Amino acid sequence: MKNNYFYKKPLSNIYKKPSKVSEVISQIIYGEKFKILSKNKSWLRIKTSFDNYIGYIENENYTVNHNPTHKVSSLKVNIFDKQKNITKHFLPFAAKILIIQENKNFVEFEKNKWIIKKYIKRIDHVEKDYLKILKLFLKTKYVWGGKTYKGIDCSAILQLLYYYNNKFYPRDTKDQLKYSKNSYERKKFKKGDIIFWEGHVAICIDDKKLIHAYGPEKKVIIMPINKTLERIERTVKLIVKKVSFIEY
Repeated sequence: MKNNYFYKKPLSNIYKKPSKVSEVISQIIYGEKFKILSKNKSWLRIKTSFDNYIGYIENENYTVNHNPTHKVSSLKVNIFDKQKNITKHFLPFAAKILIIQENKNFVEFEKNKWIIKKYIKRIDHVEKDYLKILKLFLKTKYVWGGKTYKGIDCSAILQLLYYYNNKFYPRDTKDQLKYSKNSYERKKFKKGDIIFWEGHVAICIDDKKLIHAYGPEKKVIIMPINKTLERIERTVKLIVKKVSFIEY
């Protein structure tokens, strides 16, 4: 494996195979660190440094020099050009940037690329109110492999809580289930409980409701806990495998 690199496009798909028609298994976002395992003219086979996720991205727009000072704290933030004109591009939540200059309202993170200052936090900022992060994604459409405002899946929401707060957490539900050591069985739930099924995960926002990226509803949604348990068991014959809790 070669040096650590940092991704420098707003976001890109990670594919299972080096082809745009291949399965999208995750995404990589601006400022995320990775290692190059192999490359050709068009594709990089990479291993993400945060969670050791392996897949393929297009061979473009990355750098070895990036020491992020801040991170995006909103669902998405517009990118402006040197004249402070709004562009069609955005940085997603948890993108990690290096400020090269700033003024009262804007910061420049690359030459002629600016974002509004109020939508970022220092890189070492910890958001203790995890519901604030979860609710950013309400009504975001469900997309398998997604982890941004463009679309997100159930495990990505949970991972982003930890990624934003500079803590490790696996990408896929099967690995999250194994990693969650502080687990216990319960029939009553509370705020911060993580409910795992085979291939699905949801997070309790209180003792009656949970939030998850739910495929059948095609979006991130708040639902009653008991009705969700019943619906998943009735429709796909899955019962709860583990209950853990958010800890960081």
